[in-house]
Amino acid sequence: MSQPNAPQDPDALRAFGGSVSFGRTAADYATHRAGFPQAFFDLLAARGYATLPARALDIGTGTGTLARGLARMGLETTALDPSDELMAQAVQLDTEAGVTTRYVKGTAESLPFEDTAFDLVTAGQCWHWFDRPRAASEAARVLRPGGRCLIAHFDWLPLPGNVVAATEALILDHNPGWAGAHGTGLYPAWLTDLATAGFTGLETASFDIDQPYSHAAWRGRIRASAGVAASLPEAEVAKFDSALEQLLSAEYLEDPLRIPHRVWIATGLKA
Repeated sequence: MSQPNAPQDPDALRAFGGSVSFGRTAADYATHRAGFPQAFFDLLAARGYATLPARALDIGTGTGTLARGLARMGLETTALDPSDELMAQAVQLDTEAGVTTRYVKGTAESLPFEDTAFDLVTAGQCWHWFDRPRAASEAARVLRPGGRCLIAHFDWLPLPGNVVAATEALILDHNPGWAGAHGTGLYPAWLTDLATAGFTGLETASFDIDQPYSHAAWRGRIRASAGVAASLPEAEVAKFDSALEQLLSAEYLEDPLRIPHRVWIATGLKA
């Protein structure tokens, strides 16, 4: 995920409340933010989106959830992010998982790699933070002919009356400038980004699952979001977290919570 001094999509910055730094919440991000589920990686294998042997680059890697899954599949994986704090967490998580990924500091808009260096470029939970035309162009540059770019999301789903909708309303109470609520987990504009950069054979895939979160883990997950600890002052984060704890205790007694999520993929091939 990008930090404030990295090139970013201005619309994304406005939507998520101005200056956003996930480095400020790296520990919660690594501990509580559920990564892409195994079913996502099973889909990549079944559809031939990630095959062996392959040199993969994961951009905007954050704590490395997507890169780590690719490494588990046996791909030679490099990961890039502008945040030293997030990549430090990624290295620790890789060690615990028994996999190795090469981490490089940099931005999606100016990749520090040679032309045609990779077979696969992935971007998980981060495309909206980029200057998207530049990121798509750079992805095409570093891919070999026939290489694949794959953009993926794993988003919570606010549904009428569910804990996600209530949590989003609480975020807005504490951070009215946040415009990341009411998402559907679908991003058709990303297909235009790929097509404009010359990618062909565009495809999408999606499925929904329930992701379990304990009350404590859900609070940590929300603290690690763009609308809370990545953008609010520390004192405001504490006030929000206390309010969320009270909300969960009063109205959502199930523990663990079953949080509906949508996995969504857009992918294309370099001509």
